[in-house]
Amino acid sequence: MSSLQDTLILEQQIARLQALLEASRQVHSTIQASEVLQQTARIVVRELEMEGAVFLAPDGSALTAYGEAPDPPFDNCPRFALLSKEGASLATLIVATPQNADLSLYEQDFLEGLVLQTAVALENATFHERNLQWARVQQDLDAARQIQRSLLPKAMPQIPGFTIAARSTTCYEVGGDYLDTIELPDGSHLMVVADVAGKGLASAIVATSFRAAFRSLASRAVSLAEMAAQVGQQHYDEGSEARRRYVTAILLKLDPRTGEGEIVNCGHNPGILLEPDGSLRMIEASGPPLGMLPGMTYTAEPIHVPAGARVLLYTDGLSEVFCGEDEFGSERLAAAFQQLETRDPEAMLDAIWAALAAFSNNAPPTDDMTGLALCHLEAATA
Repeated sequence: MSSLQDTLILEQQIARLQALLEASRQVHSTIQASEVLQQTARIVVRELEMEGAVFLAPDGSALTAYGEAPDPPFDNCPRFALLSKEGASLATLIVATPQNADLSLYEQDFLEGLVLQTAVALENATFHERNLQWARVQQDLDAARQIQRSLLPKAMPQIPGFTIAARSTTCYEVGGDYLDTIELPDGSHLMVVADVAGKGLASAIVATSFRAAFRSLASRAVSLAEMAAQVGQQHYDEGSEARRRYVTAILLKLDPRTGEGEIVNCGHNPGILLEPDGSLRMIEASGPPLGMLPGMTYTAEPIHVPAGARVLLYTDGLSEVFCGEDEFGSERLAAAFQQLETRDPEAMLDAIWAALAAFSNNAPPTDDMTGLALCHLEAATA
């Protein structure tokens, strides 16, 4: 008789283990977090013939239920905590037993094993959903980067007597720096380098809005100072969030036939004019950033870019490169530009980027970096 009882007990244990294994297989059969919990609640009710089951989130809100789910405050209902690998609470299973009866030893063991498997499946499903969400975000950012790159000049303009080059790199997928060049109907060229406060996608959206406003006003033949004032007021009128992402910008209008022009610096880094004799002129801001304050006016300064002169317009990503606590700074940047022997603007930017990389020991950039170099070629001698 004892041997028969032992056999029956062993068969029951095997049957319970098979039931738990089958339940675990069902729980792990889905990669949707909500379906993991729903599947577990269904197993609890059907396999153990419970009245109902409900899962609560860590904040106490109901996640899913099955059967005649118990009502708060869940008095006399067995509770089982689902914990992550680190011991954090994922959810709580609450079971309604028939007529509020106590769980048998088998039911208790079954539920404890099932809860362990459900916690693993839930954590895996959560990670999977996060990975899918991140993949979608990454796809959107990749598309945004391609769109932003397409809004930059496809090629630098051919300016008689001048050579020009520009470069823009972002520290994230998209950035808030903007550069543009436009040839105006009178033969002059309009150039802008701008920097939206902040980094990332929000700043990139503002930079796109700035481009639209800038190009719209450029087509109306307004003065450079009036263009800055109108763009700034339009940006300010877009609301508090836009004002938080104000825009620093430097605008240059140049007549290549004479080398004469005007420049407006709106709270931006100083533009650098290197004269043919090697002396430097730093073009400082004549007003605050665009969109920061309402009703602002700006002053356009005259500029003469004679043969042999060079101009560098840039964003603070170039000057705010660090080596430890030491900042590269505008003065170092101007000195590096002054010491360049090449008259090829593309080579100038190569040399500047290389100098910044060497200074920072090739550390990843912490800000968007944009530069525009312009060189007035010297007349050929007979």
